[in-house]
Amino acid sequence: MIKNILIISSNYTGHGHKSITESLSEKFDIVPDVKIHVVDGFSLGGNTLLRVGKMYGPITRNSEHLWKVIWDITSVKVPFVNHLIEMKIRTKFLALLDKVKPDLILTVHPNFNGSILNILEKNDIHIPFVTLIADLISITPLWADARADYVISPTQEAKDKCIEFGVPAEKIKVFGFPVRERFYNHAQKDAEHYAPNKPLNCLLMSGGEGVGNMGKMAKTLIETFGFNITIVAGRNEKLQAHLQKTLGKKYGDKVKIYGFTRNIQDLIANSDIAFIRSSPNVMMEAVSCNTPIVITGALPGQEAGNPRFAEKYHLAITCDSMGNLVPTINELLDNNVAMLKEIKKSQQQYVDPQIPENIVNFILKIPNKELQPAGVARDVSFNNINYES
Repeated sequence: MIKNILIISSNYTGHGHKSITESLSEKFDIVPDVKIHVVDGFSLGGNTLLRVGKMYGPITRNSEHLWKVIWDITSVKVPFVNHLIEMKIRTKFLALLDKVKPDLILTVHPNFNGSILNILEKNDIHIPFVTLIADLISITPLWADARADYVISPTQEAKDKCIEFGVPAEKIKVFGFPVRERFYNHAQKDAEHYAPNKPLNCLLMSGGEGVGNMGKMAKTLIETFGFNITIVAGRNEKLQAHLQKTLGKKYGDKVKIYGFTRNIQDLIANSDIAFIRSSPNVMMEAVSCNTPIVITGALPGQEAGNPRFAEKYHLAITCDSMGNLVPTINELLDNNVAMLKEIKKSQQQYVDPQIPENIVNFILKIPNKELQPAGVARDVSFNNINYES
């Protein structure tokens, strides 16, 4: 049985990778004799690579066009990206292996799949290696390295892309998207609680980085429909201050504004509608809270297919411009909020609180010998590794 696991995650490239890691850690932590070691992959490359990871927020907040360029280039230059990251992280990663001596390596960020597999291969290190895809459908080829022992996919659509990128189908396991346990505690709220004369409570958020036209949206929703508005500006302190100054002063108790908050599950669960961009973890957290979603945008690249995916499974409705906001809300409210009720019902059918536990159980049951080449001892010594090779 696997007992010592090294998880390569990321603390600064959005909040999704960290959220997934936390959802799995909750389940690993209750298994006797299992230890997990979580590391920010960017920190293995020193200050230079860590600065690159921290640039994700400012770039996605201020220049989606630039992010699209980066996405497109890295998607067609996979060997180059893997080699570049390999060179930056090799020394610290090998030292980490020497310290942790893991039974298995799990990555939840695409930048540390091919790069780490390169290091393991070149140093003749044989440790089971598993990738967990943190995107829903529009995945970068950096997720899909055929050398991985297994690739854990959140959707059939992502699995199909992995196969297209060259990963054997038998290596890909579809388990669903793992969500932290506290988001499931609010599942399956009563769809009949909507009162005709009671204003709906709406949550506006845009992921951990806080982007989007939340001020204009809040103004329209309050003045047109009389909704109560809660806004989460995430780490964007400048946006939070601006919204507090403009909306707070004008609308008083009709609007509440938060920065980055740790009780986001309560804010989502207590809302009748969540207006969000199509960040996969935020979408799936709202689904787990059984809160109908209005998708207000998608980051180019990894989020591009998410609105279509959410509508395919009736988990959300998309509003792609401010001009469509009022018609979209009217559609949700028509016929005694029939569409809101339909979305809630679809979410209840889609959600599966067992996903994190199922993933953890699968990982822990991976037989060591199944993944070892013939004649290679499992108890690898790292003392003779050539750190400069």
